[in-house]
Amino acid sequence: MSFSDSILSTENTLLDNQASESKESIVETQSEMGERAIADQAASLRRAAGFEEDPAKALEKLLKKHSGSHQIVLLQDFPDPDALSAAWAYRIIASAYNIQCDIYYSGTLSHQENIALVKLTNLPAKRWPTQPKDRPDLSQYQGYILIDTQGTTSHLTDLVKAAELPLILVVDHHASQGKLRAELADIRPDIHATATILTQYLQAGLIQLDRSNITHVKCATALMHGLRSDTSQLMQASEPDFLAAAYLSQYYDAQLLGAVLQASRSRRVMDVIERSLRNRHMQNSVSIAGVGYLRYEDRDAIPQAADFLVTEENVHTAVVYGIVHDEDEEKELVVGSLRTNKITLDPDEFIKEAFGQDSQGRFFGGGRSMAGGFEIPVGFLSGFYENSDYNRQKWEVFDKQIKQKLQRLVDPENGVLNTD
Repeated sequence: MSFSDSILSTENTLLDNQASESKESIVETQSEMGERAIADQAASLRRAAGFEEDPAKALEKLLKKHSGSHQIVLLQDFPDPDALSAAWAYRIIASAYNIQCDIYYSGTLSHQENIALVKLTNLPAKRWPTQPKDRPDLSQYQGYILIDTQGTTSHLTDLVKAAELPLILVVDHHASQGKLRAELADIRPDIHATATILTQYLQAGLIQLDRSNITHVKCATALMHGLRSDTSQLMQASEPDFLAAAYLSQYYDAQLLGAVLQASRSRRVMDVIERSLRNRHMQNSVSIAGVGYLRYEDRDAIPQAADFLVTEENVHTAVVYGIVHDEDEEKELVVGSLRTNKITLDPDEFIKEAFGQDSQGRFFGGGRSMAGGFEIPVGFLSGFYENSDYNRQKWEVFDKQIKQKLQRLVDPENGVLNTD
């Protein structure tokens, strides 16, 4: 039984069985155990399942095997701080094993904090060039890596597959999107941030962070930001997340992180938030708002508007969506974001139930704790025309369709969101 195929599912099953057999005993025991004892318990469970190594050791073996290679690291199309920081940390770790990495995403950075993070830290992630002549030659790479994604949220996945590059590693904290043919897959939905997983690799000693190394300090700062952003400023953090944050606190630059967090919203973002307030439809503590057409570079205004709407009194869930127009690629997408503070609502399950899958079986969206998003190609009707009546009619059609798919999951009887 290989580590990449079954270590995570087997370990989770053993933990679930143990919890069901003696829940009270385990809670009492874990409250008394320190960090080392918990780690020892996890290691014993892995040995009981037939595994001799933990994820960090398995990664170390993989890195040694591929020493001297050149890899391409793929992120989701619109990477968040968690993805950006985790990819950077992997690049630094891989460099210590004589592996060169290039980090790419195919979308854009429009959220002011993401832009500030990349600029202030010189984070080495690049947008995939829109012009074919400017794109890197994929034949120079010996394999590709997926960080904070399983390939379903990146349009670059098809390109590397067409180039017949092998999938070497997947590191992600989202629910499994299906069987991956990777040499090593470290997928842990019980961890709330991929930055936490990469920090655990650092804690395990794959490399030793150096406070005098400015690159290490900036990467630790980025990891702290990624961890915080994916755990709602640690409000949704689990024990591993807190332990990772404690480790990073020894290396990160608090002033640099403060500068990233204080990045100002652009006027366009404020306009989208105003539109979401004006157009929101309220039903049973759920706020749904369509914001019309947006430029591709303003895409991140949508999740910021959702973040704002969910703070309204008597609202536990907000969904904001719009049609994003990409002039470079000449395509349009319905892009939406969900934010919730309702602990019984699973954004991943809700979005997948609402919008389903494409013809290739890939879901149009998904989520994590308290947040989710979706992206649906407009298809045949793509294209922005100077005829304002046509554009208005097209928006009205998509607006009604999205609302219908969302509202069918809102139970008018008791005001809860159903995915049954």
